[in-house]
Amino acid sequence: MVGGYKSKVEEISSQIGYATLEQPAQIKTQGSKLFIGIPKERSFQEKRVALTPQAVQLLTNNGHEVVIEATAGEESYFFDIDYSQAGAKVVPDLNEIYKAEIIIKVTPPLPDEIEMMRPDQLLITPIHLSTLGDVYVKSLMAKRITALAFEYIQDDSGAYPFVRSMSEIAGSTAILLAAEYLNNINQGKGILLGGISGVAPAKVLILGAGVVGEFAARTALGLGADVKIFDNSIYKLMRLQNHVGKKLFTSTVQPDILGEELKSTDVAIGAIHAKSGRTPVVVTEEMVAKMRPGSVIADVSIDQGGVFETSEVTTHDNPTFIKYEIIHYCVPNIPSRVSRTASYAVSNILTPTLLKASELGGPDKLIEMESGVRHGVYIYKGRLTNQHLSERFSIKYTDIDLLFASNL
Repeated sequence: MVGGYKSKVEEISSQIGYATLEQPAQIKTQGSKLFIGIPKERSFQEKRVALTPQAVQLLTNNGHEVVIEATAGEESYFFDIDYSQAGAKVVPDLNEIYKAEIIIKVTPPLPDEIEMMRPDQLLITPIHLSTLGDVYVKSLMAKRITALAFEYIQDDSGAYPFVRSMSEIAGSTAILLAAEYLNNINQGKGILLGGISGVAPAKVLILGAGVVGEFAARTALGLGADVKIFDNSIYKLMRLQNHVGKKLFTSTVQPDILGEELKSTDVAIGAIHAKSGRTPVVVTEEMVAKMRPGSVIADVSIDQGGVFETSEVTTHDNPTFIKYEIIHYCVPNIPSRVSRTASYAVSNILTPTLLKASELGGPDKLIEMESGVRHGVYIYKGRLTNQHLSERFSIKYTDIDLLFASNL
């Protein structure tokens, strides 16, 4: 009876142009086993590591293979024995790492590391736009690599989780660094950031009311400084003021007002983040030249080019330079100064993403089905998919959404 009923339904359905369909919601995708390689960082005085032992244990417990280079986590006080006990394979040979399906780094790979890579590997790493060259991009393209940038990955709300975590760290740390560089030993003007009874505090000007700006403001206010915020988004200015819970001087970025305020500023923080491409230069060389001698500029935006015209990339070994008698701090990877905290933050973002990739059927399926992850891809199987890099290096690019839409 049941069989006859089903046949009758199918007959009627075919006559009116419909067909009975299975319910896809009842079908579960077979999980894909991942092979993840973590090399030791070799550039930018980087001390962070992409995955903590706790994250590795979660991945290996779910059946994934993780291979990590010996001593890769030591700068963050994660030791080889910790990774071994978590289920990772610890190896001294870098070539073994680059046999993995997924390579995760906290800094871009060096040329000799790119040579070790193979077609169709997934590279997850920041771009470091300020130091990026066309040779790097072309080398990855020639290898037919898929490259995913930490800083352009979006979550379900459209926010940038990696940028937010690193921005929280960078904003707080930038103020602590500036406070140190204000002292006489570092050629500063000899000011205590928060002042004391009867002595005025230092004046801190922050360019950008995003996450870096918010946490810089929180830290500066906590130390007792006088804080002023500039941003062209009224919404961001209102949000920051609401979050810090204190009435602050806020302004849109108007050159005449900004230039006048910089003349009496002790600390200027560059905290503007570009969603793609380079950050805008909002402080001209002329403005910097008119600042008080011994003042400090900390350009946290230097990893995207910087917001001060006088900014130049520096390193942890030589973090500052002086121009127009102004101390400039322009290290692009400030979170590396607190590498253990930063490693936990990176790992907390990557681990769920990797587990999601397995659940969906592998990295390609993750990129296809998760628009936030796809937003971070700048090279897909050797094809440049980032318009800004295309314009910067005069390389043809293809919109990644079109690639998947056409099933190429």
